[in-house]
Amino acid sequence: MSETGVTIGTGTTQGGKPALGPAVGADGRARTPWAYGDPLLLEYYDTEWGRPVRDERGIFERLSLEAFQSGLSWLVVLRKRDAFRAAFADFGPEVVATYTEEDVARLLEDPGIVRNGAKIRATVRNAQATLALREDGGLAELVWSFQPAQTPRPRTMSEVPSSSPESVALAKELRRRGFSFVGPTTVFALMEAVGIVDTHLVGSHLRGVSGVWPE
Repeated sequence: MSETGVTIGTGTTQGGKPALGPAVGADGRARTPWAYGDPLLLEYYDTEWGRPVRDERGIFERLSLEAFQSGLSWLVVLRKRDAFRAAFADFGPEVVATYTEEDVARLLEDPGIVRNGAKIRATVRNAQATLALREDGGLAELVWSFQPAQTPRPRTMSEVPSSSPESVALAKELRRRGFSFVGPTTVFALMEAVGIVDTHLVGSHLRGVSGVWPE
């Protein structure tokens, strides 16, 4: 039992290192351990992460936020999420696609978001690419078309993959379509977030919550 009242299941990897399994919270429910890092993470894990997102705006928002998260912790982005939504017109691609260098300069002065010029410009380009995709089924349809035949079944954190053949292929296709900041790891994180794969640890009370991969 940790000082926060969370009981973490442990084992060992083949290399002899600790392998963190599902963690039981004060409410008696088991979750993937990262959910306990902050109350915002716990709420995100319990109410949003891994549930299906199939609309264009929702996919565009999560793809954008995952790109901003690159090199940072997810908690940093989660804390700034409301500011990101305000800065990027609630992630409406029609609006973001019209942003100019003046808008980029304005956003670089916004302390509420991650002030990275390359990522801001990538978000604008990705909005433009999202609009272009409407002629060919749309962003959500493209992303979901890379759903694998089966999902991982990790029992410990060490078994959770950071990419997959499908995320590699989707990243390549997104880049071909004009997107940027969409490497295989970022894309896999997107696939986890929107329910395309289920990496809730086996034993988590939310394993199978997406309905896409029922236990």
